[in-house]
Amino acid sequence: MRIFADRQDAGRQLAAALSEDDAVLGGRVAADSTVVVGLPRGGVPVAAEVARQLDAPLDVLIVRKVGAPGHEELALGAVGEENAVARNDDLIRASGISESDLARREQTQRDEVRRRAEMFRPGRQPVALSGRTVIIVDDGIATGATMRAACAVARARAAARIVVAVPVAAPDVLDRVDADAVVCLHSPRDFMAVGMHYVDFRQTADSEVIALLS
Repeated sequence: MRIFADRQDAGRQLAAALSEDDAVLGGRVAADSTVVVGLPRGGVPVAAEVARQLDAPLDVLIVRKVGAPGHEELALGAVGEENAVARNDDLIRASGISESDLARREQTQRDEVRRRAEMFRPGRQPVALSGRTVIIVDDGIATGATMRAACAVARARAAARIVVAVPVAAPDVLDRVDADAVVCLHSPRDFMAVGMHYVDFRQTADSEVIALLS
């Protein structure tokens, strides 16, 4: 099992992997053609290291998991900026949730997306993605819903090329993300949870995200 010391360590290793293959990024990284975006909160410390190593701009791309009733960590889907939505249909059917209840849960998270956009980008617009290579970074992928929603946001903002970059992921979700390339350092067949692959997986605070973006 590959273990990362913390999110910063994972970000440095991810940046090294990205730097080794120009083809993944569609050519040389340049500040005017490449943007690194992290999924808050835990993906931002990873993305910050990637952006630093690649000398690229950093921003957030805000998505929110839609949890199952009584099991909030289980993602029935996700919503994001630009009204993006992704659903895990198998889990929705297994949960027995009604369409109206699911819609209410999605709306609650859309409201949270708007709140976080104002908190993380006070008084400014998102970094432009149009025509650029966008590297979407998270600290790991479990069900894939939030990453699929993130890719939908990047597509809506006219990204020229989308690269999903994560330290660890469940193997069955990687081929379902709508990306032009995927870089994943570790995808174990016995994957159980993202946090199991970190020594330090403490929760990332909003204040840390704001500080990194500033």
